[in-house]
Amino acid sequence: MTGEDDAALIEEARKLFAGPIAFLKSAPDLKFLPDMAVNEVAFAGRSNVGKSSLLNALTNRNGLARTSNTPGRTQELNFFDVGDPLRLRLVDMPGYGYAKAPKDMVRKWRFLVNDYLRGRACLKRTLVLIDSRHGIKDVDTDMLDMLDGAAVSYRIVLTKADKIKASELAAVMQRAADAIRKRPAAHPDIIATSSEKGMGIPELRAAVLDSVTHG
Repeated sequence: MTGEDDAALIEEARKLFAGPIAFLKSAPDLKFLPDMAVNEVAFAGRSNVGKSSLLNALTNRNGLARTSNTPGRTQELNFFDVGDPLRLRLVDMPGYGYAKAPKDMVRKWRFLVNDYLRGRACLKRTLVLIDSRHGIKDVDTDMLDMLDGAAVSYRIVLTKADKIKASELAAVMQRAADAIRKRPAAHPDIIATSSEKGMGIPELRAAVLDSVTHG
């Protein structure tokens, strides 16, 4: 895309996310999934990666996604309707990698997420959130493997990018790019964000809109 195309997409996305956004439902099991009325973009990440804060920043709303001091608490797929008329849905996936989670909860998480990824034709992209202070960890690699196996397009989004120096951030982005280069379902471009500072949020909104519009 040209610079003009990028600017137009960012502005369209800004207007969309400034409009109506509403919580639709939680699905603890596949039988509770909503109808595939529109395309979906899912958010995945470790339990303390800042997913709820990023969703709130993305949608310009403080309380859309619940932020919790107890990681691993959410074990459901949470769906949010964006736009009126409806344009897309955001899907907040349960966090992974919480060390204290019971084994049966981990197993339930894997079944729910894997079945959702494999069976959801309207899922256009999954955004995998990585804490920029830590980079891609083994539990993140497991998630990327699951996405590759399900043939679901995904993109790396770095969170908390304001917490490290610019030179460190560049190095983390390069390592992440190297790690996904040969992965079949990975989008090559990585977005660095900060929920607190608003860094990368306009670009992330544009990426969400572009993924449901153009794939």
